[in-house]
Amino acid sequence: MIEEIAKIPVEVDIASEFRYRDPIIEANTVVLVISQSGETADTLAAMEEASKKGAVVWSIVNAIGSQAMRRADGYISMQVGPEIGVASTKAFTAPLIDLYILAVMLADMRGVLSESERRKLINDISKVPDLVSKCLNREEDVIKIAAYLKDYDHMLYLGRGINMPIAYEGALKLKEISYIHAEAYPAGEMKHGPIALIDERMPVLAIMPKDKWYEKMRSQVEQAIARGGKTIIIATDGDEEANSIADKILWIPEAPWMINPIITAIPLQILAYHIAAMRGLDVDQPRNLAKSVTVE
Repeated sequence: MIEEIAKIPVEVDIASEFRYRDPIIEANTVVLVISQSGETADTLAAMEEASKKGAVVWSIVNAIGSQAMRRADGYISMQVGPEIGVASTKAFTAPLIDLYILAVMLADMRGVLSESERRKLINDISKVPDLVSKCLNREEDVIKIAAYLKDYDHMLYLGRGINMPIAYEGALKLKEISYIHAEAYPAGEMKHGPIALIDERMPVLAIMPKDKWYEKMRSQVEQAIARGGKTIIIATDGDEEANSIADKILWIPEAPWMINPIITAIPLQILAYHIAAMRGLDVDQPRNLAKSVTVE
């Protein structure tokens, strides 16, 4: 989003790997860390490394007064309230909105947006409450698909472009709370290995909204179907092509493509929740997990 809107080159790093690769950081580099608790050890260590190398350090945090907030040169508060469940939805979707607004503000300051472009971007993000509400009102449909999937032992999640990280998030949530082995891949990489896993016992969940990756995504889904895979597709309302090839459909309302990740994340998290509940598991306190990973 920051590259697309503000035209600033961005690299994404895993915090636990950051300081061990001796990152090249210049004085005009910003390192932005994202943490619900603001106390995650790996994240704090990455902040320290960035500061040592002369970077400006920003954070997006939920817990007010946390170390990630105090140590940063500037911070954005998620303002979503206490996190009750370990695998919360709000601590994932809130930073997406924060990043979007940050991208618009940076673009504004750099003079790379016209007034009409800026107005459109702000209008798009203002639609989120209504779009989220529509997703939440479709929970009964998600419950039916949860019942369909609850007895599988493995799942493959596929996404492309801006929705590729959402595939990772969806698979992570399924692993965290239902203890089903789930793997996420960029859809374009499916033929480079994961396609060997696909059969009738490996459902494939594809994030396929109407966006600029749609045709490529559909091709990957058809490849999975040709190998006997059961397909569950997250698709935009009214998409007859998706409806004709999917075994099951999770419908989402039509949204601007940069808003789609916020919308596609919601049915995936609700799906993981209901699968876990149907398997008789403690959704709020998954085994072996902690609110904040405070040791490396």
